[in-house]
Amino acid sequence: MSRFLAAAVTLLLPALALADVDSRFAKLRDESEALGGLGAFLEKYAGACEGAFVDPQCKSQAEAFRKKYQGKRLYMIVTEDDATMLAPGPYSPATGEYTINITPFFPGGRYALTHGAPKKADAAGNPILPFLTVTGTLPEGWNAQMFARLFSMRGVRAQVVFTPQGVWSLPKKGGGKNFGVTARVEGILVTEGRTGQQLGLWLNGKDANKQ
Repeated sequence: MSRFLAAAVTLLLPALALADVDSRFAKLRDESEALGGLGAFLEKYAGACEGAFVDPQCKSQAEAFRKKYQGKRLYMIVTEDDATMLAPGPYSPATGEYTINITPFFPGGRYALTHGAPKKADAAGNPILPFLTVTGTLPEGWNAQMFARLFSMRGVRAQVVFTPQGVWSLPKKGGGKNFGVTARVEGILVTEGRTGQQLGLWLNGKDANKQ
């Protein structure tokens, strides 16, 4: 294979993986606005406006930004290095069925996006949120160790569609408050980062395999 052809194949792989995603998620994604960067979005949306050197217009700017995105559906990609909210769950050797646990907490800069508003925090001040779970069946030749290695070696990524709904706050350890953005997460597609193979899909409030 020539170098030119090899390069062309390499460039095509992400596009092919994208084209092969579940049609239900693809429709949701295509109806959404792509998010350039989560951290910058959360900074403008949360608008905590704390500290001695806060812009006097901070609150009004945040309110205007929230109004701009009211009811708007957004799409983002959580790359392999950032997909710490994904973890392997139970696995059945008899059937090959696995579970992926998703903590719906997506950090970006000083803030985080969450599915729903957390009501309490742990001893370290981190919000406590229930798992979202998706299921699937391992391909032939795979085993539980190979599956777990995907996560420990940062081999999975997520695509997320959400609608922001407001700002939450929780007491911060040592005083003050932690702020974040609450959202309605409408879809999470979990894929193998290298191949784009679908591992699980959370859609319309539940595991797509259970719908």
